[in-house]
Amino acid sequence: MPYHKNKQQAFQAAQQGTEQAKDIYELIVRNDPDYGNDFKRLENEVNEALEQINNALEVASDTQRVQLQQFQQDLGRMMQGHGDL
Repeated sequence: MPYHKNKQQAFQAAQQGTEQAKDIYELIVRNDPDYGNDFKRLENEVNEALEQINNALEVASDTQRVQLQQFQQDLGRMMQGHGDL
């Protein structure tokens, strides 16, 4: 049972990290004077979320793996959308 619990906890951490990055992404305004700082914060959140996703992928079920890969794609699109400063 501990294995299942760790698998679920890893997935939930990855999911939460992705949601936090999405929240920051939605708040960023390109023309805002703080855009550079906001983008750096987004970049840090995305990197942290990707690390959590990679950890979760090590123990994920097939169903979780599909969702985790979707999280990775979502995060990649976020960075592409704001990466051109």
